Amino acid sequence: MKKIYAFIDSQNLNLGIRSQGWKLDFRKFRVYLKDKYKVEKAFLFIGYLPQNQDLYTKLQEDGYILIFKPTLSLPLGKTKGNVDAELVLHAMIEFPNYEKAVIVTGDGDFACLVKHLVSKDKLLRLIVPNQRSFSSLLAKLKTKMVFVNNLREKMEYKKRGIS
Repeated sequence: MKKIYAFIDSQNLNLGIRSQGWKLDFRKFRVYLKDKYKVEKAFLFIGYLPQNQDLYTKLQEDGYILIFKPTLSLPLGKTKGNVDAELVLHAMIEFPNYEKAVIVTGDGDFACLVKHLVSKDKLLRLIVPNQRSFSSLLAKLKTKMVFVNNLREKMEYKKRGIS
């Protein structure tokens, strides 16, 4: 059985979905990766904020391997945690351990990684959060792309509880 790993740009995924007016259910997304693409390990690259510990615990319970990036506090109260270098580095560190990779991003900063994976026949899919907003640097890979906005029915977060 082929080993398939996913490398997920959490910020690009989260913001790409929210820009379309809905919220992703990360638990459903992990199940989708496992069922549809047989993803054994799903690395989720995310900025670290101590107050988000409950979120991190839940994501780990849902089956993600979290790779944290220290965050910077910017003027006007904004927080920045750029995960690009960590995602590329981890994809290369893990390179001998997987046969195929699923990359989740619409960010053109990953074009070099995606191009390398294609050249080594290791890219299974490029999952893009927003079909209407992704880098033209990734456009050549349309045949490998899947768009999360087409999965809204299956992936949208709905509050759980007593109805």
